[in-house]
Amino acid sequence: MISKKVILTGSFGVGKTSLFNQFIYQQFSDKYLTTIGVKVNKKTITVEGEEISLLLWDIAGEIAQNKVPESYFLGAGGIVYVVDLSRVATLTNMQTDVAFLKEILPSGRLMVVANKKDLITQEQLAQLAIQYKHPWDITTSAKTGENVEALFIELGKRLLTPL
Repeated sequence: MISKKVILTGSFGVGKTSLFNQFIYQQFSDKYLTTIGVKVNKKTITVEGEEISLLLWDIAGEIAQNKVPESYFLGAGGIVYVVDLSRVATLTNMQTDVAFLKEILPSGRLMVVANKKDLITQEQLAQLAIQYKHPWDITTSAKTGENVEALFIELGKRLLTPL
């Protein structure tokens, strides 16, 4: 079995912990609780007949403000960078944050996730995709569970693919 460390990061309130909880426990809570430090758990998935143990790190902090210690990223094979489709402000720092993440973890597999799809219309989603040149890899809803499993399966495929 392969084991890979995966970091969930992004601005505060984008739904990192909700994605984490939906994926690990199939649970969602409307209560907003700020993550302090890092929350770690693991889940094994099967991708193309290969078992992958994902060690998920749900980290607190704003990347652009350097509140996340770079040491959290050491040894990570993948990064899930989350933005909130209902808060356009989280999309504005995306390019800078993604460039920074690629710099500190050049061999890591990065997926940009547009979360909270349930809070906007298809038309709004299409407008955001045009406005921001469709910068995300997948849209999800931690609340409904839409595409949450698909996100981690796709990441698993990328983790199995040689550079």
